[in-house]
Amino acid sequence: MQSPSATPSSSAPTAVSSATGTTAPPSVPRSTAPPSAKPVGPPPSLVPGSCGTVKAASGLTLYVFDSSSGGVDCAAATKLVTNFQQKIAGRQDAASNEAVNETVDGWLCTSGPPAAQGGTTCSQGERTVFAAVVPSE
Repeated sequence: MQSPSATPSSSAPTAVSSATGTTAPPSVPRSTAPPSAKPVGPPPSLVPGSCGTVKAASGLTLYVFDSSSGGVDCAAATKLVTNFQQKIAGRQDAASNEAVNETVDGWLCTSGPPAAQGGTTCSQGERTVFAAVVPSE
């Protein structure tokens, strides 16, 4: 019988603080920017050496880097990374600490752990394509 009286007294301070109505719930003051706020910095297409961006299977965004010096033009590099990310869809979420490997069009590709900001590397013989996670603010 003491359990029911202990329960109301432990929840009473919560009821009193929420009953005052003078403050917003704790989750509101923690956020200083709206969820749709964009990171500050140059647009992804203006990053030196970048061909543009690709949406990763984890939901993160990747910069695909120009690999033309290694024989892979931007269009081919972007297509390769896009195809790889589509192939591994559902196998790696943003909180994952595991890498995912897959072969795409004769290329061996690896997506590093998203939780550690791991990017994508694809290699075929002497040719390599890199894609790095777009840093978040």
